Amino acid sequence: MMKKLSLIILAFISLTTISYAQNVDDALRYSQIFYGGTARFMSMGGAFTALGGDLSTLSQNPAGIGVFRSSEISVTPQLFHINSTSSFNGINSDYLYDFNLNQIGIVGNIFNKNNESGLLTLNFGYSFNRTNNLNQRIIIKGVSNKSSMADYWVDQSNGLYPDELANNAADAYLAYDTYIIDTLSVSGFDYGTVYSHYGDNPPSIYGQSMRRLITYEGGTAEHALSIGGNYSNKIYFGATLGISRINYKSHYEHFESTDVNFASGFQNFDYTMHYENTGTGYSLKIGTIIKPIESLRIGLAFHSPTLYKINEYYYDNITSKFSDGNYESSNSPMRYSYALTTPFRALAGVAWQIKKFGLISADYEFVDYSAARFSQTGDNYDYTKKNNEIKNTLQSANNIRLGGEVRLNKLYLRGGYGYYGKAFKAGDINENQDYTSISFGTGFREQNVNVDFGFTSFRNSQDYLLYNSSVGSPMANLDVKRNIFTVTFGYKFGY
Repeated sequence: MMKKLSLIILAFISLTTISYAQNVDDALRYSQIFYGGTARFMSMGGAFTALGGDLSTLSQNPAGIGVFRSSEISVTPQLFHINSTSSFNGINSDYLYDFNLNQIGIVGNIFNKNNESGLLTLNFGYSFNRTNNLNQRIIIKGVSNKSSMADYWVDQSNGLYPDELANNAADAYLAYDTYIIDTLSVSGFDYGTVYSHYGDNPPSIYGQSMRRLITYEGGTAEHALSIGGNYSNKIYFGATLGISRINYKSHYEHFESTDVNFASGFQNFDYTMHYENTGTGYSLKIGTIIKPIESLRIGLAFHSPTLYKINEYYYDNITSKFSDGNYESSNSPMRYSYALTTPFRALAGVAWQIKKFGLISADYEFVDYSAARFSQTGDNYDYTKKNNEIKNTLQSANNIRLGGEVRLNKLYLRGGYGYYGKAFKAGDINENQDYTSISFGTGFREQNVNVDFGFTSFRNSQDYLLYNSSVGSPMANLDVKRNIFTVTFGYKFGY
């Protein structure tokens, strides 16, 4: 075995040579919106583009604020349960619970007239709405008979001398520094792994136990500041300034261990990667609801792109265990900033009022995820390659939401369905990934008090690539089920 050369561990690593985040998945994560809100809104599938009259619509169709005839306040706590089942040479499941505030808001009258025509009401409002709950925990484990993450690091390292690794393949340098990979005896820039005894005794001997633990925390939310009104009970209009927030953490540990008695004495290694995103974004939304006849409403809305400035914190490390001792190496933590512009959205909806018995509503939403773009915020990093990857990987999607409500005196029964279309182009491993939701709920309403309950079952499946190497690229299938319980307490005033 060729001994390692001594290296000076760099105190920092140039941003131009490391790009762990700011990839297609990050662009999609902050571009997708699933419209959290009140229990009524959630239990009707979020199909409120043409309905209005609910504080959640400030983030969807601002014209909904014009439907309010009085001032109102509401608060919506939520219990979020997510179960993730992975299939990788075996079935594993993990879950978590998250109790959070899904919505809180208020709408008030600037003026309210009793005329039959003209500008009848003008309202202002504020609502905090959670737009994506990203909390999740996943466990993937099984026996790997064809490859190792060490092969991925070898692919990164080949063609580089050891003293070039830290600048050009920082995580591969960690693998080199902990003896997971090493140069071959016949070359100074070709590498082998512990599974092949660094290439001196091919072929590689796999069959090691592999385990990856993944934890995601946080989500996205919006503070919606809106103004809108009612013209002649025929046209409702509104505009919203959206102030969106990102607070997200991603952490995973990749562990491999073997029972084979390698000449190197290798037993196991553990690689950890952690990053955090925080950011603020701004957007403008406009919308209208038209009521050509008393029982019919037609809604239209447009959302401008959201311009985010995102701050990122990143670190990674490796520990390895050999029969002669343990080794550890880590890269210096990094902090950097970038901008992300998400796609615009266009929404259309129609709602039909069935006398005083109930209503049905349907929404259509268009969003082109391939239009998301990264940009630099002062470090002069060139995002052309990353933006081309977004353009070539993502596509436009069509989202559909359906909802209905039945009124039984003071008791309301509700149901809904949602479909969020495929964001990845044909040929991608997740070309068939979409999201579906089924929801139902109930509510009780007095003259100025309401209590609503909602349940939403939200699910999707996806393929998760553990790593990509020339030897093999193991993939796990994930089945993700989210159960969302909401309750809203509302109070009307200012009659």
